[in-house]
Amino acid sequence: MNKSAGLDVRWLLCAAVLGLSACAHSPADDPADPLEPVNRAVFKFNDTADRYVLRPVAKGYVYITPQFARTGISNFFNNLEEPRTIVNDLFQLKLKQSVADTGRFMLNTTAGLAGFMDVATGVGLERHDEDFGQTLGYWGVGEGWFLMLPLLGPSDNRDLVGTVVDIPTNPAWYLDGDHDWLKYSLSAVNVVNTRANLLGTDSLMDQQLDKYLFLRTAYLQRRQFEVYDGNPPPENYDYGDDSDSKN
Repeated sequence: MNKSAGLDVRWLLCAAVLGLSACAHSPADDPADPLEPVNRAVFKFNDTADRYVLRPVAKGYVYITPQFARTGISNFFNNLEEPRTIVNDLFQLKLKQSVADTGRFMLNTTAGLAGFMDVATGVGLERHDEDFGQTLGYWGVGEGWFLMLPLLGPSDNRDLVGTVVDIPTNPAWYLDGDHDWLKYSLSAVNVVNTRANLLGTDSLMDQQLDKYLFLRTAYLQRRQFEVYDGNPPPENYDYGDDSDSKN
């Protein structure tokens, strides 16, 4: 499931649902995070940028934009991600799902007015979310190191490669140079709209004693959850310190 440009905070929703506390995660010497000192510094930078720039902008956006308009904008950007999902459906040999997702994309692009209306869900074509990072995981590629990217948020070696490979699957990528303004405008609106949709999760993050640790645990568990379509093997799903279980 894809990470949007900018501060991708959709992982917080998964964290809330799963009730992640990050308490079982050893904060130091984690083999999945050998760059922790650097990652923590980048996280602090990102958190400051979010607090003083992105969050206020998102609140202003919510204030001036009606809910129905924000829903339509979210639907539009979800529809732009459908080609990425379809391509990775095929890479993961999910042929039946690829057919359904193609039908969903075509229906929402036409009857749904370029995706602003999600008519496909109403007829039983549920939305899926696949990306090349998940495809690599499907074929057995490990996640590598946890990475905190400036402004882009959490990632890992596998997902960083996946994000780059997925770029050509976004229709906006094919806008020519004369339409760069539109490409950048779409990216900016997508970032702000995504952040606005997650304003309700701010309290969850603010309650954490170690925000970085919470984020790392939530991200790594969410990605394993997605790679295995909701059924990760226990040994791959547990990122905590399992020393007690060995005694």
